[in-house]
Amino acid sequence: MTETAPGGPPRAVMEMRELMLAAAYAAAVRAAVRLGLADAVGDTPAAVEDVARTVGAEPGALRRLLRALAARGVFTEQDDGRYAHTELSRSLREDAPRGIKYNVLWSTEPWTWEVWPRLDEAVRTGKSVFLDLHGKDFFDYLHADAPESAEVFDRAMTQSSGLSARAIADTLDLSGAHTVADIAGGQGLVLATLLERHPTLNGVLLDLPEVVANADGRLRDGGALAARARLVPGDCRMEIPVRADVYILKNILEWDDESTVRTLRNVAAAAPPGARVIVIENLVDGSPEMSFTTAMDLLLLLNVGGKKHTRDGLVALAGEAGLRVLRVEPVNSYLHLIESIVETEGGAGTEKGGARGNGARDA
Repeated sequence: MTETAPGGPPRAVMEMRELMLAAAYAAAVRAAVRLGLADAVGDTPAAVEDVARTVGAEPGALRRLLRALAARGVFTEQDDGRYAHTELSRSLREDAPRGIKYNVLWSTEPWTWEVWPRLDEAVRTGKSVFLDLHGKDFFDYLHADAPESAEVFDRAMTQSSGLSARAIADTLDLSGAHTVADIAGGQGLVLATLLERHPTLNGVLLDLPEVVANADGRLRDGGALAARARLVPGDCRMEIPVRADVYILKNILEWDDESTVRTLRNVAAAAPPGARVIVIENLVDGSPEMSFTTAMDLLLLLNVGGKKHTRDGLVALAGEAGLRVLRVEPVNSYLHLIESIVETEGGAGTEKGGARGNGARDA
C-alpha cells in the first residue's frame, strides 16, 4: 500500500516535489551567503527588518528567503516572527571554526547552473560537457575567464582542509619521516597542520603557481613554519619535481582514470624506494555521506570528466601506477586513506602531458 500523508498526496509525490525543486534550496543557501545573513544575525533572535537594513535587502523578499531557509533547518523562525541561528546557519558564518561558507559558494558558482541541465548528455557520452560549453577545459576557463570563481575554489579547498586537517594529522604516522610533500595541496593548510604537529618535519607544497603564491602565511617567507617549508609551483599531472619520504594527495585524484594513473606514476618517478604515498579521498562505497559523495561524483563528470572512486577501483589504479597498497582505512565520516609504498627507484616511470590543473577537489 502506498504511504500517504493524512489528507495529502502520496508520500512519494511529496518527496519527489521537494527533489524537483532542490535547486531552489541550493540557490537560497547561496543567497544567504552572498547577503551575509549568517553574520548579520547575532546570538539573539533578530527582526527581519533589522537584518534587512544590515545586509541591504528588501524586507518582504528577505522574509520569504528566510522562511525557505528555515524550512530546511537553516535559521529558525520564532513565534514573534524573529529569526535565530541553528547549527546549520552558524556553519555559514565567516568566523565559524568548522564552517562551510566557501564550499557553499563553490558548489553553486554560475558555471554549475550551466552544466547541471546537461547531465543526461554527460551520462550518454560518459564525458564532460564543459569543453563544449566554454571552448576550453574547466581549469583553463576558471583561471582565464572566472578569476573570482578561482578564488572561491582556493578558499573552499582551504575550508575543506580545515574540516579534515586535524583528523588527517591524528591518523597519519609520520614517525621517522624527514620530509612530507603535499601534492596539489592548495594553500597548504594540511601541510601546515602536520608541520605544527611534528616539529622536526620538513614540508613541500606543490600546486599551480597562482595557488602557491597565496599559500598559508605560516608557510611563506617570514611565516612561523617557513624555515621548514618549501613552495614549489607546478602541475602534478605534468611532473612532480619533489623528493620526499611521504607524499600526500588529498581529494585530487578525481579526473579520468588515465590522468589519475599518470599523476601516481609521476609521484613514483620522483620518490625514493620505500617512500609512502598517502591518497585521501571520498569513496563512493563505505561512506556514511553517500548523498554528498554521489552528488559530487556527478558534478565531477560534468566539469572535468572525472569521478569519485570505489575502494577497489582506486586500489587497482594505484597498482597500475606501480605502487603497492598497504592499507585502506577511514579518516573520518567521509574520507578514506589509501596508503601505498614505492618499491623501486623511479617507480613506474613518469608520463608527461595532459590537461592543466590540479583537480576539482571537495571536502
